[in-house]
Amino acid sequence: MAFSSSVLNGERAVVVLFIGRVLYSLPLSFLVHGLMLSLLAAFALYVEVRVESSNSPSIFRTRPGVSSGILLGAVTVPTVMLSKLIQLSRAFSLHQVELGELYYMTIQYWATSASCFSVLVFICLFILRSPETTHAPFPRNDRDAKFSSRWIALCAAACCMSLALLLLGGLSASLKFLWVLCHGLAAIALVRHFLTTFPSCVSIGEALLVTTGLVLYFGDMLTCTATAAKFYGYLPLSMVPLQNVVKRTEIAIINQGLLLALLLFPIVFKYLLRIKDWYLSLANSEARRDGEIAKSLLFFSSLGFMLIMIAPSWIQFVEDFHLHPFLWVISFVFSEPFKRLSLCFYWVSVIYVSVLRFYNISKNSKIERILLRKYYHLMAVSMFLPALIFQPEFLDLAFGAALAVFLGLEIIRVWRIWPLGKLIHEFMNAFTDHRDSDLLIISHFSLLLGCALPIWMSAGYNDRPLAPFAGILSLGIGDTMVREASVVGYKYGVLRWSKTGKKTIEGTAAGITSVLAACSILLPLLASTGYILSQHWFSLLLAVTVSGLLEAYTAQLDNAFIPLVFYSLLCL
Repeated sequence: MAFSSSVLNGERAVVVLFIGRVLYSLPLSFLVHGLMLSLLAAFALYVEVRVESSNSPSIFRTRPGVSSGILLGAVTVPTVMLSKLIQLSRAFSLHQVELGELYYMTIQYWATSASCFSVLVFICLFILRSPETTHAPFPRNDRDAKFSSRWIALCAAACCMSLALLLLGGLSASLKFLWVLCHGLAAIALVRHFLTTFPSCVSIGEALLVTTGLVLYFGDMLTCTATAAKFYGYLPLSMVPLQNVVKRTEIAIINQGLLLALLLFPIVFKYLLRIKDWYLSLANSEARRDGEIAKSLLFFSSLGFMLIMIAPSWIQFVEDFHLHPFLWVISFVFSEPFKRLSLCFYWVSVIYVSVLRFYNISKNSKIERILLRKYYHLMAVSMFLPALIFQPEFLDLAFGAALAVFLGLEIIRVWRIWPLGKLIHEFMNAFTDHRDSDLLIISHFSLLLGCALPIWMSAGYNDRPLAPFAGILSLGIGDTMVREASVVGYKYGVLRWSKTGKKTIEGTAAGITSVLAACSILLPLLASTGYILSQHWFSLLLAVTVSGLLEAYTAQLDNAFIPLVFYSLLCL
């Protein structure tokens, strides 16, 4: 009984339900993929129990007061990829997508699975070397060490067997196996760097989610680059492990190039600072001030070079733009000036009024900040929902621009770039809560990405009209109702899901009901605009319920996980 109580909890039960729903929808042709996901989930559960039951010091300095979240972080992205595979298999059976697109998504699934599996092995090896604990549900002795080694070997063998079966099914190039393996190695290096560079900012599960997404994103960038290089004759066909056959819009390429340039910029700037320090002496206060000014000039000049020269050059190399990408963006906006400029004016007005109002409240009021932050979720609904219905392409571009601005401001804040760094830091601190730290503020990123990712992932073929709305519905409406410090939970919540948690049954019920009510209004509206409705109500009810229960039980950053879970279930 002690073992069961230490292993079973609400979050893990909901994750198992989530995985079971996806596995139930698998066609027989994806049986090997489902086997790999099941083994990955079992291995992640084992590692999570071992980490959380250990009395020894934590492997990394993670966000205090939360569980490790390893199981949820390890299965979320692979399950999203598997749901997309199920969706594309339906399209392929109807001859609406090409076989190459299905193969590319398959490789992405195995790449994400290899990334998560590799990080789990990395964590497991640290556990086996840690001091023995007496209260762990799995006693740490020689027999247990042998069992752990066999378990790791079994998962590795299953992964290799599944990859071999996959390769024999048509993807027979050995470079594809190396490509997947490199994703795993890159994930280990990145998650270790992320947790050591930003201590106490995220849990292991949150770091695993971010790491897997970034590795997949950079891998896709390299695939696009290699495909373009092969097209121009710079690389032989044998050196390109796979081709990017996913149909992309110009907006998607612009967003990817801009965001990747900003993600790579801190690495470039770090080495530029080392070069600068060789030539500047910071011995006295005047020299330090001059050094700060030189640092600021170096920062903005190098950032401008990355955004004006490097990123557009890559964009034009990958996609044949007839104009400079920035000029293309201007021409795109003014192709429908009244609708798009009016939408921009509406967004700016809503942001200005909301930020000004809530900034003054947060500075002068005793109201909990998390309650104030829920109004930003409602603000996201008012901003993004009309745009997604009537101007989805422009909203794609706006999401990319907003995320680029957030990245730029956070880089300035973290590096304390004169003269804006201190001002941005003081302003952002007015909206932070216990999930943020002075070192890294991530809540606004998670809210924006939670709304944007389902929309970006729905690009191309999409036979589920509610899938792009997964982030807006789950965060803007459902999440606002669930917590004790949210609208319904704060006023009427009495029955709690757990003795130590703050989330109430009344809030969860209100969240599920409100999302279903929004869907009942949204579906006829989408039908009137030309969408073909193919969302079954039972599937929708199950998706809303599972995502609502996960919001009720998880201690992780829900803005990051809930939209992806909801999106995956809507795709089935």
